[in-house]
Amino acid sequence: MSRRDQLGQIFRFALVGGVNTGTFFGIYLLLHPWMPYFAAYSLAFVLAMVGSFFMNTYFTYRTRPTWKKFLLFPLTNVTNYVIQSAGLYALVTWAGMDTRIAPLVAAVVAIPFTFLLSRKILVPGAARAEEAQHLEEGASSRV
Repeated sequence: MSRRDQLGQIFRFALVGGVNTGTFFGIYLLLHPWMPYFAAYSLAFVLAMVGSFFMNTYFTYRTRPTWKKFLLFPLTNVTNYVIQSAGLYALVTWAGMDTRIAPLVAAVVAIPFTFLLSRKILVPGAARAEEAQHLEEGASSRV
């Protein structure tokens, strides 16, 4: 994969992330008055994750969604959920941040982890192919 393709993928991931974050936050704000903040957060997270799977398969990585990928995709989001949950708890409990804003701040911290893990699940072999390409480029520059 060329650098340009990689940058395009990162840009599309960021765009999908923005849409997904907006979706998550909108759902969270709708649910927040009706249930405890952490329950609203968790339900909004799950619903947004389903949308994220389809946006990332079709748009970001331009690959076909499969049941296997769909079932594995939440595994990548477990890390995201743990990072965001810990961040949310810390921001609300220790930093006294407003429960309507804290999920956005926690989400920003999780972005790099989510990109790498989702790419590994949705584009199997991408990392190995890039590593091979870098090895080839290194070998040709030494000749």
